[in-house]
Amino acid sequence: MVKQPLTDDPQDSASPEADRHTARFATYFHIHLVSDSTGETLNAMARAVCARFTDILPIEHIYALVRSIRQLDRALEEIAGAPGVVMHTIIDPGLRAALEEGCRKLDMPCIAALDPVVSAMSRYLGAKISTRVGAQHALNNDYFDRIEALDYAIAHDDGQGGQDLTQADVILVGVSRTSKTPTCIYLAHRGVRAANVPLVPGRPPPEQLFELKNTLIVGLMTTPERLIQIRRNRLLSLKENRESDYIDTDSVRAEIIAARRLFEKNGWPIIDVTRRSVEETAAAIINLLSGGRGQVEVLG
Repeated sequence: MVKQPLTDDPQDSASPEADRHTARFATYFHIHLVSDSTGETLNAMARAVCARFTDILPIEHIYALVRSIRQLDRALEEIAGAPGVVMHTIIDPGLRAALEEGCRKLDMPCIAALDPVVSAMSRYLGAKISTRVGAQHALNNDYFDRIEALDYAIAHDDGQGGQDLTQADVILVGVSRTSKTPTCIYLAHRGVRAANVPLVPGRPPPEQLFELKNTLIVGLMTTPERLIQIRRNRLLSLKENRESDYIDTDSVRAEIIAARRLFEKNGWPIIDVTRRSVEETAAAIINLLSGGRGQVEVLG
């Protein structure tokens, strides 16, 4: 493990103001993630655990699709060169034993990430544990539903494919840069068909939006200050520095007020995305889908 200082100043220690800030130290450590499948589950678990610690910054080493002794040996060689913590989701008994023995010789902790949950579930269900690798990625109906939902989200991004909004599970409505597209893509990975419709000043939303009877429509909101900041960053990334109504304070406030009035007039649930990640916004939408439609709920 290595400790390095963090400062609150965005500049380095050469900044004349640096000495006015209290230095903090971050602990960097190596974490090795060994999986016989894609490693997505293990990676998500490791990040969730590390997020529980303050000023802990993991250096991730990912070894996916490890299904032979030769592949495991290569992984152990790299692990030996960067001592740290080993987490795995290896199912094959022989490979598990070899990995655990290798870590024992290297004097490193070896954590079977799913074992406690799987064992508890097995005891409760009284069911035998499957040894099939990558079972969660099987090409079943759920998998193809997610692919179809992803295709739908891409085809119905930013108001496209308006004639087919009746096929959506949810439609996200909001002004520009309220995370409509990434939220739709995330929902698609959860098997939810999501379309999004932008609110553009001077242009009315599509009439079909007001004719839908059995589709959840959700309004996304944010504060003017946050929206202007995001839009400025967007323009900078495009090397565009001209002033316009797109980032004018009064114009942005007017956009947001008009959007809120539209949402409230139609009784659409409203989610404030100002301090929400895409994952949190998607979770709130899934809750709305599960808990019944038609109710107005403002989520801050």
